[in-house]
Amino acid sequence: MSFARKAPTTVGTDRHHPHTLSTLDFQSASSASAAKAMKVELSKLCSQITNEEQRKFRSQEMDGFYMLFTRFLDEQAKGTKIDWDRIQSPSAEQIVPYKDIPEVSNSNDLEKLAVLKLNGGLGTTMGCVGPKSAIEVRGGMTFLDLSVRQIEYLNKKHDVNVPFILMNSFNTDDETKRIVQKYATHNVDIITFNQSRHPRIKKESLLPVPRTPDSPIEQWYPPGHGDLYESLYTSGLLDQLLAQGKEYLFVSNVDNLGATVDLNILHHMVSSDAEFIMEVTDKTKADIKGGTLIDYDGHIRLLEIAQVPDEHVEDFKSIKKFKIFNTNNLWINLKAVKRVMEEEQLELEIIVNHKTTESGEKVIQLETAVGAGIKHFKNAHGVNVPRTRFLPVKSTSDLFLVTSNLYSLVHGELEVNPKRMFNVVPLVKLGDHFKKVSDFLSRFKTIPQILELDHLTVTGDVTFGSHVELRGTVIIVANHGERIDIPSGSILENKVVTGNLRILDH
Repeated sequence: MSFARKAPTTVGTDRHHPHTLSTLDFQSASSASAAKAMKVELSKLCSQITNEEQRKFRSQEMDGFYMLFTRFLDEQAKGTKIDWDRIQSPSAEQIVPYKDIPEVSNSNDLEKLAVLKLNGGLGTTMGCVGPKSAIEVRGGMTFLDLSVRQIEYLNKKHDVNVPFILMNSFNTDDETKRIVQKYATHNVDIITFNQSRHPRIKKESLLPVPRTPDSPIEQWYPPGHGDLYESLYTSGLLDQLLAQGKEYLFVSNVDNLGATVDLNILHHMVSSDAEFIMEVTDKTKADIKGGTLIDYDGHIRLLEIAQVPDEHVEDFKSIKKFKIFNTNNLWINLKAVKRVMEEEQLELEIIVNHKTTESGEKVIQLETAVGAGIKHFKNAHGVNVPRTRFLPVKSTSDLFLVTSNLYSLVHGELEVNPKRMFNVVPLVKLGDHFKKVSDFLSRFKTIPQILELDHLTVTGDVTFGSHVELRGTVIIVANHGERIDIPSGSILENKVVTGNLRILDH
């Protein structure tokens, strides 16, 4: 098993350094010791695999993990943090407004496009078992159904063959492969591949949690969507796509229902010779945690909340300083990915994710974000897109919006109802009684009409009858031990409803 470790970085003495040289010596020694111990444990893990091909594959995966781990140790020892004083707002050239991009009618660029959805997540936060992409979101159709329908329609309309790719994790792979069999007769080539599987790290000892290659699944983790580049490259899929004449990859989260193929952005990418485009959109108070694009020493970079020093977190959340955020809709040049991987240039900022296992053990997951790759590509920039291209479903509050009459479904795409008078989407906050999809569905006979809604807050034991209409600002609060039934046919406009309200069938 081959492990590569970069030579230790020499320590500077600039004024931002919080460490003395003696503590740095100690930390360097500790890092070297931790790296050596990790190397031994990873070698043990791989040596237990009897199948030679499988062992080679896992060794390669552990090489990637080990490089990430040693970079993490290096950063810990040096106390490397982003220098807040060097952060500038992006320049006009670094963020192009969508309205300034020319409209195109021809679809020639589509021949060179592939579409990839990040499909590694489970639906656990919404109380579902299995891949999040299998959750029904509209008219009995799942995230996957909608995506497949979009690509199928695109291929048919323009007489092209845009392949549809799913990057799965070990959590979603088996079930996703089973689900996609139903699309065998559809006019779309579906390709699946897996991102890496990394061992969780014990926080105290900095050793891997799993002791054997087939240790329980919860002892491993998928290392974030930044793993896309490595997994595309090592799986052979990158070369396969290039051999088919594909040059551009449109990447988005599988739960973002606004992330559809946009011919204007694709053509802008081709004509501007950009190797990487990130779609950003205007920030609202609901988006304070989203990553943002910054100018750092004259170069464009992605800044995630996990990288922000504690004393600047409020600055980061501010809408005044950082006006846009990353939608994670990305357009990437495949030839450029191959170049970056072969030159071994790729170094994505590490996001340290602290977790506590069911047994109470504290563990660390080292993750990266795909958008962080922007700094490695030529002519990379952001395009400020309309909010309609960012429709994620992270919670049942989001599900409430996308299943309502605010949107209609056209060829797998959600379109805003033209009768909606305002450009902004209503702010919806549903309480814990609605958190799981099953509970959410049981509390609405039909989803209320919300064309004139600005704000909705619902907490406590509340149910809705059919054909309810909500307008303006509506707040419904059932305190502990109380229950509120909103009668069928009700119209609530700028109302606060509290106390008990029971409607009984007779």
